[in-house]
Amino acid sequence: MLAGPRRSAGQALALVLLLTAAGCGLAAPGGSDAEPKVTILGPWTGAQEDRFTDVLDGFGIPYTYQGTAATREVLLAEVQAGNPPDIAILPGVGELVEYAAEGRLNRLGDLYDGKEYGTPWRPAAQGLADDLWVPLKADLKSIVWYRDGETPPSSPAPLSAWCAGMGDDGSSGWPGSDWIEDLLLQQAGPVLYARWATGDLDWTADHVVTAWTTWAGLLSQGSRARRLAILESDHRGPEGGNGLLFGGGCALEHQGSFARSFYGDRQDRAVFTDSAKLLPGGPYTVKGHEVSADFAALFGGGDAARALIRRLASEKAQEEWGREGGVFSANSAVPAREGEVEKQVSGRLTDQRVPLCLDASDVMPAAVRDAFYEAVLLTVAHPDEPVRARLEGIQKVQDAQPATIPRLTGVCGRPQ
Repeated sequence: MLAGPRRSAGQALALVLLLTAAGCGLAAPGGSDAEPKVTILGPWTGAQEDRFTDVLDGFGIPYTYQGTAATREVLLAEVQAGNPPDIAILPGVGELVEYAAEGRLNRLGDLYDGKEYGTPWRPAAQGLADDLWVPLKADLKSIVWYRDGETPPSSPAPLSAWCAGMGDDGSSGWPGSDWIEDLLLQQAGPVLYARWATGDLDWTADHVVTAWTTWAGLLSQGSRARRLAILESDHRGPEGGNGLLFGGGCALEHQGSFARSFYGDRQDRAVFTDSAKLLPGGPYTVKGHEVSADFAALFGGGDAARALIRRLASEKAQEEWGREGGVFSANSAVPAREGEVEKQVSGRLTDQRVPLCLDASDVMPAAVRDAFYEAVLLTVAHPDEPVRARLEGIQKVQDAQPATIPRLTGVCGRPQ
């Protein structure tokens, strides 16, 4: 989620669509012009793209990498044009389910060791093969960042203490969806959370309404100007700055483990705690940790593409990217990185006492996820309005999804 030069979502999409139409890649090292290159579409741009391509360069496999915050739109355009990438890496496995249901994905088979990727990193879908995607990067959520040397409160914090921004180069609103997901997880537990995430619990169910109402109550503490600032602010903070936590006039940030990349040269001054005691309506006991992952899927069947997936998912490459790129792996064979914060993140990702649950919006069908984000933005703008009408709207979108799209299973579980 580390981006390069900031653009609006529309500008970013227009740029990548132009590149797609021209058959261009954003990074195409390795091999001669005559050699076929493995085409890769992924969500990483800027410095994170540079670190990822450094890992790719070490494989000696010619490739072209296209990084964009608009992975969904670019992939859809390429698929519709009959020219999908060989490998697509998406933050939402729910979108991959839709492509799998259309028969567009190739099985990975023995390209990775399934024993190294346990629950919930291998979510399955009814009627589909269980080896159609593999996580290449993992992040811990359900945490709150604060500045080292300061003491976070031991009970729910007011809105004035929170750093918050809904803006993104891709889909604005997802930072708010993380709040609602975390609230539902800590209030209702992983079983109901998983039912809701996979479409088995209605959006108008009491536990879902309670989570939304709780978050709306926090937002209603702020003035109209404050809520407008939340809507308009980029979740990474001002460009060239050190994130919202180090310059946003706030003390707490509800954000995933990737947030350290926003803090620049101050990232070593950021530490975190579990979110449960600080969420509105709490303090709660920690019932689970929300997590996210970027999943790779194989649209092309060439030997080079398969070899590249094998290398990327390997323990060696996962450890190298973690060390050089500052990211975390879902591969259980990869040792924890050096550093106190890194060890704490890795510890929570492997703690068998606390369930891990994939980000709910990431496992939902794309249309449902988009409706979710839209409702989040409306709630920020108008927190005093009843939430049920918005949830009924999302439910209508969910009910309209084709019956041919299978539901995911195994989105929550204790790590192996």
